[in-house]
Amino acid sequence: MTTIASILLDGIAYGMILFMISVGLSVTMGLMRVVNLAHGGFAMLGGAFTHWAMVNAGLPFPVAALGGIAAVVILSVPMERVLYRPIYKMGELPQVLATIGMTFLMIAAVNLWLGSSLLAIKLPALMQGSVNLGFRTLPTQRLYVLGAGLLVIGGLFLLIERTRFGINLRAAVDNPATAACLGIDTGRVFATTFALGAGLAALGGILGAELLPIDAYYPLRYMVLFLTVVAVGGLGSITGSFAAAILLGILDTAARYLVPDAGTIFFYLAMILILGIRPKGLLGRH
Repeated sequence: MTTIASILLDGIAYGMILFMISVGLSVTMGLMRVVNLAHGGFAMLGGAFTHWAMVNAGLPFPVAALGGIAAVVILSVPMERVLYRPIYKMGELPQVLATIGMTFLMIAAVNLWLGSSLLAIKLPALMQGSVNLGFRTLPTQRLYVLGAGLLVIGGLFLLIERTRFGINLRAAVDNPATAACLGIDTGRVFATTFALGAGLAALGGILGAELLPIDAYYPLRYMVLFLTVVAVGGLGSITGSFAAAILLGILDTAARYLVPDAGTIFFYLAMILILGIRPKGLLGRH
């Protein structure tokens, strides 16, 4: 029972990290119809800005983290207008090629700026302790990750399903021309949605640096991992991304506990089986 409980705790914490980074990709791919393979680059940039602010500017973690998220959001706005907007109406292959090119640009920029070594993010004392659960101790940082993940899924659900912005976003995606005729600024809606996805990726990258370390090659190393979560959950489904991230996080953690030499095999085998049964993902939109 102790092993099962440990697998569940570690798997859920790992799944929360995957969810926070991947949900922005799910939103942009599922709602905006953009195959953005550079999405992991925003998680890397969030971690890189936070690392630089703490090491070079001497800022405390909360300020550096908020600054890192804000920097990524601000940077994503001109990127969306200049680099992404021209590819919205292209086919999937041009989008894939263009966003892979953007990924390499981000990698080269961080490599030039901070080098290719690990970009450590030192947590404050408040997040460095541990909580005794009786059968094991759990790092306090993972409790913050769990709390942040729950806030993100709740906030996104309310934003997209219960606000006028969510209505405008769905209308702009379904029929941009009609939405524009009705007075909806589709360009601003898409830019805001893209910036939101980038900010969530930055948040996940910062909080998840312990499990998914930040370095210049972060986007390439974890690109398939994030795409797997989105595909299994279903494009455009926040709930689906959450369920997929938790399921795959627990499965991957269980495999690493029980069969460490073949852990990743079970992760991708589960992806193949789920998509074979449900090609649209767990809760994908038709």
